[in-house]
Amino acid sequence: MAAKLLMGKEIADKIKVELKAEVEQLKLKHGVGPKLVSVAVGDNSASAVYVKSQAKIAEALGIGFELREFSGSSSEHEIIEAIKKMNHDKEVSAMIIQMPLPKQIDAKKVIAAMSPIKDAEGMHPENMGKVVFGGAKIAPCTPSACMELIKAAEINIYGMEAVVVGHSEIVGKPLALMLLEKFATTTVCHIATGERGALPEHVKRAEVLIVAVGKAGIVKGEWIKEGAVVIDVGINRVGDKIVGDVEFEAASQRASHITPVPGGVGPLTVTMLMRNVVEAYKIQHS
Repeated sequence: MAAKLLMGKEIADKIKVELKAEVEQLKLKHGVGPKLVSVAVGDNSASAVYVKSQAKIAEALGIGFELREFSGSSSEHEIIEAIKKMNHDKEVSAMIIQMPLPKQIDAKKVIAAMSPIKDAEGMHPENMGKVVFGGAKIAPCTPSACMELIKAAEINIYGMEAVVVGHSEIVGKPLALMLLEKFATTTVCHIATGERGALPEHVKRAEVLIVAVGKAGIVKGEWIKEGAVVIDVGINRVGDKIVGDVEFEAASQRASHITPVPGGVGPLTVTMLMRNVVEAYKIQHS
């Protein structure tokens, strides 16, 4: 029996209806609504597509949006000083730094320069720390999207075997903490797991599997446990197709729920970004 598809757009649309209504109420209460500033340094076609998506959804929700572009030759000091000014600008509710940054700029220093209550991606060290404590108001977007997809599957993950493949700061590590908060028995796999040849055995016992590596087909469909929930964060171009990190066709015959690529996690991630913008605004006006 084929797995049920977890479509990010359907979930995102429901959340956006709630966010739009909330933004309207906040505008009535405070006279001005939330505003997101997207900071782009240099030219990057992938981030340009993401910026367009941000602008479109922000407009639909009634959230102000501004793109501030800097030359690719800009110095780290210049970018940090611009961020510090926005920290004190009451019209700016939240910021997002488009990645990757040019090699002369340390991304971690730039993120740390932001006020944690204006960090739309939830990547500031203070916000990441709050993920450890649980109940973070502003949390990393992609992990938050994964948790919304699990919620949509209507499965209580308490005590279940959850396996995260990939341990990046932006997805794997915060996601593992979010799963632990829900009392899933959580395993994190990474490059060393693969080099040891142990990845299949970990994946095979996963009742909830989230893969965020960025390597097409790294997880074989035959490894998937019968009835598992599979969330594929990977986005890879293979020829003229976009595919995930999991062998979709084979996996979908074994899983109970699975995200397609594209159409799964992606559409929901930018909605989580906008939810963070609204939360940032509420914190600043509390």
